[in-house]
Amino acid sequence: MTSSSERPPIPPPAQHGKVLLHSCCAPCSGEAMEAMRAAGIDFTVFFYNPNIHPRREYELRKDENIRFAERFGVPFVDADYDRDNWFARARGMENEPERGIRCTMCFDMRLERTALYAHEHGFRIMTSSLGVSRWKNMRQVNECGIRAAARYPGLMYWDYNWRKGGGSARMLVISKRENFYRQEYCGCVYSLRDANRHRAENGRARIRIGVSHYGQDGAEDQAPQSAGDKG
Repeated sequence: MTSSSERPPIPPPAQHGKVLLHSCCAPCSGEAMEAMRAAGIDFTVFFYNPNIHPRREYELRKDENIRFAERFGVPFVDADYDRDNWFARARGMENEPERGIRCTMCFDMRLERTALYAHEHGFRIMTSSLGVSRWKNMRQVNECGIRAAARYPGLMYWDYNWRKGGGSARMLVISKRENFYRQEYCGCVYSLRDANRHRAENGRARIRIGVSHYGQDGAEDQAPQSAGDKG
């Protein structure tokens, strides 16, 4: 794997042991994966994202993450696509804004499942790539992660700021280098709706799933997008 020497070495988590990294997508987790590998941290990628809609988008994001993990021999856990449960939990929140209570619910759901897997498989540390993108509220993500880990004695949520030390810039460098698929909305059906609404209001074409990749079509300078497609 390419060295992360362009950024300061990351400090190890407070506890010792293997880390379970919840990944939302390859572009966001790529920097965390490279940084942990360069630091000699034993970690496994956990992919559980039932919010992603439609199914084709979900498979595209998952396959990119699997490709990156397998290339370097990083263990990858492919969890269930539990979208019916996600829609049930999102009921009544369909029109909530980005970074609002629907996002808190979504982070809770994904990180609760991550914490359960960590508890059942001997991980003492969990973390997530959800806060890497500048479109996300890192405090909101960390609070959900800490709350999820607190369910199990001996499990901690590592709230390392992956944006530090040029992490956000490295995320784009890695995405371009790997020619990652570039998702153009947060992931859920409501963020897709809002992103397309925002585009229509600004005279832009609707999102086309499976088309854009980093380094192509002028996509190289933008990070993974929010529900409002704030590029």
